[in-house]
Amino acid sequence: MTTKADFTSQEWELVLEGPPSAGMIVITAQRGGLLRETVSMAKAYAEARKQHGQSELLDEIVAVKPKLDHTRYHSVDELREHSLGHLRDAVALLQGKVTPQELDEYKRFIIHLADEVAHAHREHGRGGEAVSASEQAATAAITGALG
Repeated sequence: MTTKADFTSQEWELVLEGPPSAGMIVITAQRGGLLRETVSMAKAYAEARKQHGQSELLDEIVAVKPKLDHTRYHSVDELREHSLGHLRDAVALLQGKVTPQELDEYKRFIIHLADEVAHAHREHGRGGEAVSASEQAATAAITGALG
């Protein structure tokens, strides 16, 4: 099993940045619901912690509180591009260091987190749809970046 000890500090930061980056892509895809969507991201981490022991790598990832620094970007588009880049870079790094099962678990966690965030805020004024078209597009972009 792969653990934090198998990574340099920079590599580990990149791995940790993946899930909250995905969450921020979805949060910023549609206006409104910021609080609910942020809470849903924390809930996805809490749910993953309850499955402790199934993957050492994922256990160590979700043990760390997600960092959300959206202020370093000048626009939503810049945040999205950098965040998708983080996801691609994290996957490329993990492909060389972890088992295929661990990589799958990492990707599934990110997709689950993005889906939870997308479903956290029912869209008003658009027929009350559960997930807006822009959030669906964001989730698709995340899935694409994960490969």
